[in-house]
Amino acid sequence: MEKKTAGTGKRQVRLTAVSTFHYFRLVYRSALLLAVLVLYIRSRIASGGRVTDILEKKPAVLAILWLVFALEMILRFFPSRLESPGSQKQFARNYIRSGETDIVIHDNNATMLVALIWICFNAVFGALYLSGIFDDGIMILISCAYSVCDMICILFFCPFQSWFFKSKCCSTCRIYNWDYAMIFTPVFFVRKAYTWSLLAMSVILLLRWEITFYLHPERFSEKTNLYLKCSNCTEKLCSHKKQLHSLWKDIEKYTARRMRWLRDGSKK
Repeated sequence: MEKKTAGTGKRQVRLTAVSTFHYFRLVYRSALLLAVLVLYIRSRIASGGRVTDILEKKPAVLAILWLVFALEMILRFFPSRLESPGSQKQFARNYIRSGETDIVIHDNNATMLVALIWICFNAVFGALYLSGIFDDGIMILISCAYSVCDMICILFFCPFQSWFFKSKCCSTCRIYNWDYAMIFTPVFFVRKAYTWSLLAMSVILLLRWEITFYLHPERFSEKTNLYLKCSNCTEKLCSHKKQLHSLWKDIEKYTARRMRWLRDGSKK
């Protein structure tokens, strides 16, 4: 998994299968967001119609879009080697007893705060929809944008982890399997079978996660479950994030040197 870069002594971590799958999802979710945005703009310019009307005229496209997210959620109900340990810790097969009996989960209060903030945040969009300012297309676009932000949180920066939970990484995240319910929150207002079915599946996934947490909290604590230890991680995203941060710092240093060189050169 790791190799040293010649001349630098730095360790480079190759992407694991789990991380590669994350990037794959980022690409096709971004493509989906762009496609829906184009459809929305075309629908508004052409006839003032709705995105849902255009999608329903193309049942094959609609079926593919629905299946992509439906299959993703169905897979979350079962153990998978391509999913993050953060979502897999709920399963009994991934519970490795540490011998400790003191279950330590620090972020239960933060969980309620995040839920409240998320509901209030999306209530604003709901109010705009009910007032006629937003339409079905905007709500679907918001959901698509959320799906992209979900992958950005996993791969690059997560405000929930940094600002609320203060957890070490996604593997110990208290709300990992809330992601689909959060993604599909806006489509609650889009009264279509295909949107409400996705929302219903996401809520069932969330409820299953929460029920498992309250029945088996020992699976969610790093102190009682060795599966959550860094040595057992199959994702290794923390190392990859460090490489990205290091690259960003190198780019900033290079840019600063170039700016100084250009500034000094202009004075001569």
